[in-house]
Amino acid sequence: MTGVPVIRTPRRAARVAVLDPAGAVLMLRYDNEEVGVHWALPGGGLEPGESFLAGARREVREETGWGDVEPGALLCTWEHDFTRAGVPVRQFEHIHLARGPRRDLAGDLVEAHAADGILGRRWWSPDELAGASEALWPPRLPALLASYAPGADPVHLGYVANPPR
Repeated sequence: MTGVPVIRTPRRAARVAVLDPAGAVLMLRYDNEEVGVHWALPGGGLEPGESFLAGARREVREETGWGDVEPGALLCTWEHDFTRAGVPVRQFEHIHLARGPRRDLAGDLVEAHAADGILGRRWWSPDELAGASEALWPPRLPALLASYAPGADPVHLGYVANPPR
């Protein structure tokens, strides 16, 4: 039925842009039923009562196996829609920055990644990120990372609609 509004469940989430010493960022690849194939930073939904920073710390550990990555400055916030486990959500997201060595994921994450719909991972150099042919979440990530200066105020992107499929 067209014209019927989709009721979306609000969801709070935190993600982490983990940058290696050369400025490459770790991204995870998803194929979502509503938005299609896209790349996103490690992270996910907050637990009840959890702060954005605590959620970012927990999520990066769960999705990478790295216990030594400490999320820091808030890069940006944004809202977007997608369907998670069959439930349409409107996600309000904080994206934090972190520095770390370039390395592979630690531990056996195959089952956890499969449950979360993670299809792959890779480190993206700034040039590769700027020329990406698949969607990036958030869509302005290359420009946000390129323009970030320590101590800068976070960028508030507001609501970003999904492109038509």
